[in-house]
Amino acid sequence: MQLMMYIGNDHIESVKLDPDRISKPGYLGTFKRNLKMKYRDLISEHGSPAEFLVVNMVPRPAEKFQ
Repeated sequence: MQLMMYIGNDHIESVKLDPDRISKPGYLGTFKRNLKMKYRDLISEHGSPAEFLVVNMVPRPAEKFQ
């Protein structure tokens, strides 16, 4: 699983997450705060807030072509 940060339509950074800890209070919030602080100049320059998505990047088996 990954936490992905976007500003507008631009993907800024992804952080790998521990799926077992996602339900723990404050776990995601810590990553979000750190990313907002790291990119605060970019956020203020763009003028819109950062958006976050949690995605589960599970690879699919390769499809067979006939």
